[in-house]
Amino acid sequence: MKVDIVIVGAGIIGLSTAYQLSKMHPDKNIAVVDKEAEVAKHQTGHNSGVIHSGIYYKPGSYKARFARNGSKSMMEFCEKHQIEYNQCGKVIVATSESQLANMNKLYERGIENGLDVERLSRDEVKGIEPFVNTVGGIHVKNTGIVDFKKVTEKYAELFIENGGMLQLHNEVKDIQMETEKITVVTNETTYEADYLINCAGLYSDKLARMAHIETDVQIIPFRGEYFELDKRIEHYVKTLIYPVPNPDLPFLGVHFTNMIGGGVDVGPNAVLGFKKEAYQKIGFNLKETSQIITFPGLYRMGIKNMKEAIGEYYRSFSKKAFVKEAQKLIPSLTAADIKPMEAGVRAQAMKPDGTMLDDFYFEENASSLHVLNAPSPAATCSIEIGKEIAKRFNQKMSAIT
Repeated sequence: MKVDIVIVGAGIIGLSTAYQLSKMHPDKNIAVVDKEAEVAKHQTGHNSGVIHSGIYYKPGSYKARFARNGSKSMMEFCEKHQIEYNQCGKVIVATSESQLANMNKLYERGIENGLDVERLSRDEVKGIEPFVNTVGGIHVKNTGIVDFKKVTEKYAELFIENGGMLQLHNEVKDIQMETEKITVVTNETTYEADYLINCAGLYSDKLARMAHIETDVQIIPFRGEYFELDKRIEHYVKTLIYPVPNPDLPFLGVHFTNMIGGGVDVGPNAVLGFKKEAYQKIGFNLKETSQIITFPGLYRMGIKNMKEAIGEYYRSFSKKAFVKEAQKLIPSLTAADIKPMEAGVRAQAMKPDGTMLDDFYFEENASSLHVLNAPSPAATCSIEIGKEIAKRFNQKMSAIT
């Protein structure tokens, strides 16, 4: 099949990109291919649905810029297409005096990033979230919740209306990069294209190497384990409750999130996965497991974060330990109040020296672009990331012509 652009990955980034390109280039044939039977099967479909504000991110970074603009454009998109969302806001709470300094730095970062944030006293936090343990907090009013799978399905619908092709059940087996064309071979079809966009998430490093991108980045899967509050105590959480995060780690810590479809989730507990799709506590794939455990960056990262890693694994196998962590925010919580939910898997890009890439990260050449790191808040930022990728494509086409 001859097309102009092949996009690999029918998650929220791949389909946002496809939608943006189909609007800008109605004359081009664009195909999105994915090995699954439906869109948003992996990271997008296991997302807790938070429309992030961008308070955590370094001013000037992709994350900060995309999140600030992305939360606005996401809510506008939902309004336009009648997708339910709720700009409920969230509170980031300090649970001890020792956290106040980091909390204040976070507040200042929110101001630098142009957000609607307010510093709160203990009593003011209690006025919003009466069951929380706190000595003070930040009210982040730009935050909301939505079902990102529904957003992705709408991107797909609009893309198809614009003439795009969504090719499911198509697992990429090989990519051949030639001077005049790119050949993408799947289990179903062979595509000949002029340009390739890799939005394959957990498999993005594998596809980049297939496409002869000489990258030292490897995707390391981290399983995010969640629990759900029993319905009788859902009133414990009015909005979203987050702790003051450890600035040295890319994870935000255990938090409480109201979900747009009902219910409150608690988590995540983040542990290393031993295969790409590590949705179960125990699961191995000979080739993938070998690649993960022999990657030198994993050990260098582990040495630097040994205490935190041990704590995450302990909480993974001990509900009592997980509850103890969650009780730092809501002390009245008990083990009987929560039940396990389906886990998600985060595709974390890592360098051989153990550096976990914190910002969005792209690698590209004249005929392809590869999204090698799209961590949270990627779903929030999906419209902005799609626009950025489309802009880069346009710049390359302009240079050729």
